Amino acid sequence: MALWKDSTPAPGSTPAPLPPLAREPAREPERATAQVAALNTGHDPARRTKERTEMKESVISGGLNIEGKIEGSGNVRIGGRFKGDVHIDGDLTIEAGAHLTGQVRANLVVVAGELQGNVESARRVELADTAVMTGDVKAGALTVAAGSRMRGQVEFGWEDKLGARTQDTRGAGSVK
Repeated sequence: MALWKDSTPAPGSTPAPLPPLAREPAREPERATAQVAALNTGHDPARRTKERTEMKESVISGGLNIEGKIEGSGNVRIGGRFKGDVHIDGDLTIEAGAHLTGQVRANLVVVAGELQGNVESARRVELADTAVMTGDVKAGALTVAAGSRMRGQVEFGWEDKLGARTQDTRGAGSVK
């Protein structure tokens, strides 16, 4: 008695024919045209959401020294030395031992290395315990770990409307 089904055909017999391939149903031409048009024009909301959640990360690895400017969308991780401005629609991470000299504009800025420059318009800034920062910070939220060092001015927690209103009224009530 066999414990498995023998799949080899018996000598002299012909194998059973394979079932016919299932055909894919024909697509509606209007729907296919609309999908292609949406992809070509960039108006497909599902695709744009997927691109935002799956942003690629560019890495400047340790041991590299680069000078220039970084602009665009996507996440950037710096492990080496970079001199120049970073203006991205994504997250910036400066690893421990890395060094960035320049102005930064990003959604999330995580500093574990050294940053010499200002951070503007960030949604959130995080300073790790190994962070050393020289410059000003303007962000929606700020997280500072014990052991990090910073020299500069910080503004966080203010909405753009409140900040504009505060600036408009500062000089109005001064006493001479």
